[in-house]
Amino acid sequence: MIRVGIVGITGYTGEELLRITSKHPNVIITGLYARKSFVGQSIKNIYPYFDHLNLIVEQFDSNKIIKKSDVIFLALPHAVAFDLVPKFIDAGVKVIDLSADFRLHNVDIYETWYKVTHPSKEYISKAIYGLSEIYSKDIKKANLIANPGCYPTSVILGCAPAIINNIVNLDDILIDAKSGISGAGRKNAKEFFQTEYPNFKAYKIAGRHRHIPEIEQELSILSNKTNIIINFTPHIIPIERGMFSTIYLKLKHNIKKNIIIDYYKNFYFNSSFVHIKDDVLPCTKNVVNTNLCEIGLDIDYRTNRLIIVSVIDNLLKGAAGQAVQNMNIMFNLQETTGLL
Repeated sequence: MIRVGIVGITGYTGEELLRITSKHPNVIITGLYARKSFVGQSIKNIYPYFDHLNLIVEQFDSNKIIKKSDVIFLALPHAVAFDLVPKFIDAGVKVIDLSADFRLHNVDIYETWYKVTHPSKEYISKAIYGLSEIYSKDIKKANLIANPGCYPTSVILGCAPAIINNIVNLDDILIDAKSGISGAGRKNAKEFFQTEYPNFKAYKIAGRHRHIPEIEQELSILSNKTNIIINFTPHIIPIERGMFSTIYLKLKHNIKKNIIIDYYKNFYFNSSFVHIKDDVLPCTKNVVNTNLCEIGLDIDYRTNRLIIVSVIDNLLKGAAGQAVQNMNIMFNLQETTGLL
């Protein structure tokens, strides 16, 4: 059995991690950790539907956590994990970090976008970007996983086959993405449903969203191009969960839709959680409460643009589900274990 600790149990992602791992056949949960105000409480008091779990939220103590954990999930805000990761990694405990603290290879870019100094920059090179459909071989050998962000997951999976097959122009990438309100965190979601619902709005437009450098980094790696620049516009839609990314790529030459679909199906042939749609476009209801990414596409022949639609559940394939998928790979399990 894999001994699992979850740090940050009271957020959306921590809750989803607990829901998945509590039913995982190869996992024993050995510790749940949260803010001091929750310490000592039964998890049943925080989430009543976990009435079958006799688990108490514990005081955070890194030495105790190390002794009883094989892997730690860090479901914490940005700029917190880089103080914790070195202790766990140096002690031989595997870490799956769901924040952005180890996703960006260039520490200067991280510090520019997140407005903090990174005190553990030497550990960035030890982190593997946890997009398993692309990096599974590296994840298998990893001790530190930088779990991808939700928007980057939907966008990178949507773009990868087109970029790998060299059919699109890389200096004209437009992304229109929409997320359920849970992507903003529990506090912001509560305020939205109390004061704004059912509002639909754009936010952090004109190159201000922090997931931009993550997307640009990974698309640049896929294309072997030094510096890809994207145009990214995110929106909040009045649903709790679900993410819908529409990606516009300029084709290099005329190409039939069925050929591109074949590229996508071949690229994801061995991927359990990426489904390519032939004749219908994906929608959020098909993926909510699953670890799936559905991808569909079409071609606007008037503008010679490939239009890709990529949908996920932002809390699962965009966060907790993907984290467990990475854990499965790290411990040589079937990547679907506990996720179907």
